[in-house]
Amino acid sequence: MTASLRHLVLVLGDQLDAESSVFDDFDPACDAVWMAEVGHEATQVWSTQPRIAIFLAAMRHFRDALRVRGWTVHYRAMDEHAFPTLEAALAADLAALKPAKLIAVKPGEWRLAQSLPETCAQAGVPWIPYPDRHFYCDADDFADWAGTRKEYRLEFFYRWLRKREGVLMEGGQPVGGQWNFDQDNRGSFGRAGPGLLPAPRAFAPDATTREVIALVRTRFASHPGRLDSFDWPLDAAQAREALDDFVAHRLPLFGRYQDALWEGEPWLYHSRLSAAMNLKLLSPRMVVDAAVREWREGRAPIEAVEGFVRQILGWREYVRGVYWQRMPGFLDDNSLDAQAPLPAFYWTADTEMACLRDALRQTLDHGYAHHIQRLMVTGLFALLLGVRPREVHAWYLAVYVDAVEWVELPNVLGMSQYADGGRMVSKPYAASGNYIKKMSNHCAGCRFKPEVSVGPDACPYTTLYWDFLAQHEARFAKHPRTALQWKNLGRKPADEVARIRAQAAELRASLVPDSRPPHGVGG
Repeated sequence: MTASLRHLVLVLGDQLDAESSVFDDFDPACDAVWMAEVGHEATQVWSTQPRIAIFLAAMRHFRDALRVRGWTVHYRAMDEHAFPTLEAALAADLAALKPAKLIAVKPGEWRLAQSLPETCAQAGVPWIPYPDRHFYCDADDFADWAGTRKEYRLEFFYRWLRKREGVLMEGGQPVGGQWNFDQDNRGSFGRAGPGLLPAPRAFAPDATTREVIALVRTRFASHPGRLDSFDWPLDAAQAREALDDFVAHRLPLFGRYQDALWEGEPWLYHSRLSAAMNLKLLSPRMVVDAAVREWREGRAPIEAVEGFVRQILGWREYVRGVYWQRMPGFLDDNSLDAQAPLPAFYWTADTEMACLRDALRQTLDHGYAHHIQRLMVTGLFALLLGVRPREVHAWYLAVYVDAVEWVELPNVLGMSQYADGGRMVSKPYAASGNYIKKMSNHCAGCRFKPEVSVGPDACPYTTLYWDFLAQHEARFAKHPRTALQWKNLGRKPADEVARIRAQAAELRASLVPDSRPPHGVGG
């Protein structure tokens, strides 16, 4: 086998696509697949147990499916080798297997996109890149669209891509007569709450997954997170079942309630498909087509379908394009000069703030929180507190089962933390506790009052919000999209602003001790 190995096909943990271009001319008689589990990929950021488990379990299921085809898969299981890095494992097998070429789709992380071709070069094995068909828009397409723009805006990109792909278009115009239905998609549940929702399709761990769970609990026992409720789709068939379940039961009200929050309800009307998509078990085209079909057949309203399509064909493709345009410098952006450490409770959920406690508990329990919890609860608090953006990025990359760097980094540094100074979004997503009160029931069970900014009952979000406005007044007071917020600051008496700023300083001081988990956070 070694002497006649034509192609060694590299498959990374987020490239589990049976329809990948690397398999187009795969010949089982002279080609083989290479995959590896390496502890370093779980410790370069201190990954939670659910995140580690989903990657390893999905990889092992993909390996087994390829072997059922009769293909040779050289698989380095984590508990069967001691290579310190993915690059070291690859180098060893290149030397042993001596392939004529290594075939690969470009990695989704800038670091690996540099290091893996370099590893091949050092081994004297040609690295042959193949196109990534998973996405609607490749990096070159995005670069052509971006041109010489200094700032990128989703709305313009989204319209361009929808026209090009003909999604929700009729006669060259958007169906329903408008490009987005944001005004229809900002509903909250009110006092009655979300009511009885059908539980999303869950997948009980099989023998392979149970082996992974046992491995993670043993080898990564010191890592945060829990695996008691681990029930994610781990192969293409399960991912399609999860998609069918979502469009049938939750898509019709997804749009109206996509921004709503409710205590103890992690899923609500959200899809739970992002992890399967980011592992490439599920094609975004399949997801978009399924949603559009529900609208065309009258089972889901246009506002729900457009809002969902915008997240996938719009935002998901947009952040990937921005990532490859901006790396590697993106990682060092800190336009607001944020220098505070990440609070320790991000790793424990040990906080009195009800909204933050709930989002963090869900994150640790499931490796999941929906997009408003990430943007307007965990992300908002870090923004207002002034946490170093690189630490915020490392946390998000470590804790979520759907976190791969191309999608996580732009969402955190560009959108959530405004670290890029507005190149990706036009304004910081700053809000007080009153936003959370409007969109959730968290405040009713919290000891803090969202309308109070000073004193023992003051909501930390509200205190820090006004302090954030005061701190950045010179920069944003005349910004066309933020001027109203700063006008409201100007209406406050100077002595009240001074008290707010003093309380904000005390709050920051109480959170100053470095909060990295026991073995540190990389990134």
